[in-house]
Amino acid sequence: MSVPDSPATGVPSAPSDPVASGSARPSRLDAAIASRLRRTADGLVAAVVRAHDSGEVLMVAWMDDEALHRTLTTGRATYWSRSRREYWVKGATSGHHQYVRSVALDCDGDALLVSVDQVGAACHTGHRTCFFTELPVTAPEAR
Repeated sequence: MSVPDSPATGVPSAPSDPVASGSARPSRLDAAIASRLRRTADGLVAAVVRAHDSGEVLMVAWMDDEALHRTLTTGRATYWSRSRREYWVKGATSGHHQYVRSVALDCDGDALLVSVDQVGAACHTGHRTCFFTELPVTAPEAR
């Protein structure tokens, strides 16, 4: 069952949006936090999302400075959709909300670990996690 999340608080980007040229969109993110981020060329940081209670990895999404600001200040997981080029709050249309318990920045500043209380499925396919397809590992065991 596909349960897409649509944007709830974002404004679609115009073709002249600054992110198209590699610079960041305007943001209210604290400057001390922003200075620690190492972004991709399009101004994004990977966000690894896990269940707060179990540590289970639920999904990976992308945040820019403003999405991180919104996440930190509202307690609702907010991401930047690369395909739709707009912000979306997880669960705004599906009802499968993510309530943020903590956010940690990795040692290099290029990834975020977002711990959430997940309501319903995290994956747009209706699965609890996006990581439900196991791949075969055929390498010999390490000795």
